[in-house]
Amino acid sequence: MPVLSGSHVRLAPLILEHVPGLVAAASEDPSLYRLTVVPLGEPAMRAYVVQALEAQARGECVPFVVQEVATERVIGSTRFLDLATWPLPEELAAARPDPPGPVGVEIGSTWLAASARRTGVNTEMKLLLLRHAFEVWGVIRVTLKTDARNVVSRAAIERLGAVFEGIRRADREGADHLVRDSAYYSILAAEWPDVRARLEGYLAEQSRPS
Repeated sequence: MPVLSGSHVRLAPLILEHVPGLVAAASEDPSLYRLTVVPLGEPAMRAYVVQALEAQARGECVPFVVQEVATERVIGSTRFLDLATWPLPEELAAARPDPPGPVGVEIGSTWLAASARRTGVNTEMKLLLLRHAFEVWGVIRVTLKTDARNVVSRAAIERLGAVFEGIRRADREGADHLVRDSAYYSILAAEWPDVRARLEGYLAEQSRPS
């Protein structure tokens, strides 16, 4: 998997050497992660990375570390999940890259250090991931989901322009070990140009001197 780089943030393939930086990023404000699975401490974070790399070896995900371009400081993690492939009608298949990537993916397991919030990092990170999914892999759908109680995460997803699909009730165990309902969103290939323009507009606004 290539490195995905923007002006402010870089997404690099996750490796074990990133564990200390991830521990430091997660420790800035652990209270932020009540509804998100973010390990605290070196042993738990190392196990988290090992599990991600094992899942990657099985073809189940593509995990990244999130770094600031200017400092190379680790500020979080994200990944592609649920890489789905199935035969498409000829007219859709002909429009995809050669060789094509997955037909559909999910962007998830995303978390950022407290200091990276409200900085434009999440906007550029999502732009890089969505651009790779739609323009390099040629996916027809990107899924995003979050704990239905996580109003901050839901607002961030909706700000992208993703379409709300509904609540999947009693979907899984939550980060707080309660039964979690999940809010599902999606972006389709036909919607990507508008979403890309929206995200590029946000980044332009955030780059203007105050």
